[in-house]
Amino acid sequence: MEPSDAAPSPAARTAGSAFLRAARGESVPHTPVWFMRQAGRSLPEYLAIREGVGMLESCMDPEMVVEITMQPVRRYGVDAAIFFSDIVLPLKAVGVDLDIKPGIGPVVAHPVRTLADVEAIPDLTPDHVGFITEAVRGLVGELGATPLIGFAGAPFTVASYLVEGGPSKEHAKTKAMMFGAPDVWAALMAKIAGIAGAYLEVQVAAGAGAVQLFDSWAGALTPRDYAEHVQPWSRQVLERAGSLGVPRIHFGVGTSNLLDLMGEAGADVVGVDWRTPLERAIPVVGDRAVQGNLDPTLVFAPTEVMTARAAEILDAGRAARGHVFNLGHGVIPSTDPDQLARLVDFVHSYPLD
Repeated sequence: MEPSDAAPSPAARTAGSAFLRAARGESVPHTPVWFMRQAGRSLPEYLAIREGVGMLESCMDPEMVVEITMQPVRRYGVDAAIFFSDIVLPLKAVGVDLDIKPGIGPVVAHPVRTLADVEAIPDLTPDHVGFITEAVRGLVGELGATPLIGFAGAPFTVASYLVEGGPSKEHAKTKAMMFGAPDVWAALMAKIAGIAGAYLEVQVAAGAGAVQLFDSWAGALTPRDYAEHVQPWSRQVLERAGSLGVPRIHFGVGTSNLLDLMGEAGADVVGVDWRTPLERAIPVVGDRAVQGNLDPTLVFAPTEVMTARAAEILDAGRAARGHVFNLGHGVIPSTDPDQLARLVDFVHSYPLD
């Protein structure tokens, strides 16, 4: 095959997408929209394919990952696909004894307490996640001009699962290590940052056009503690992803007091949860794009109420370098898919000026 006859690369096919243009602060034909957890529990077709299949098992099946990731793209016509997986999957892939318990979340059999525990966790290589490479390649072939967002869990959030042994509201054991055993904490964060960076590299190498770093529990931290004990490690992951030439989104929950620091960690796009109005967030994040941030419960309101709030967010987003419309957190499982479809149509048709 002559070079001129070769099929265009995933980057070439998606270069003009509204999502990537907004993430880079470029002009867009319409405000792009996608939803966190769009490939998940709110879709009947998702529930059907997942019946009887464990979460981690489904995440390690390339054909299932492709189908689940594609489902919301087909149904809603969103401007980006989010890779279907879980933030603890890379740990499972390198051999950490963990499982995702229904109704609970990730549960780690042997929580991390010592330097020896940290050293026992292998570094991630592409060979650990060949099924991820296969799934991403399959997806970019089906997605065409729609970009795929790869993702990883941020070091603090993943560390919390490892130290606590599962989900936690107080993160007491995590903070005890952070403050009381700084050598163990630094080693653990370095380990997770390396795993997350390598995991993102695998996804981008296979064709993902952007990445998102999820720091679900960072809102438990003060700005000082985040800056001293967390930001350097998130920066390490985001800088590694940035060297790949793809836009980087950084999102945390309850992080209104950390938005500037999260942006400074290396984000091109700062995700804003629903608690912080965009008009307040935009000056804080500086010369960066923003993502968000409709309250996920508003999709349960009458359509005219939902779209009125969405219009306020779209209007506020004009002040940012770029705006990607999203919910302020993930889609709630009991959400009516038809209401999300109406929301996508509204965002796409809303005038830019």
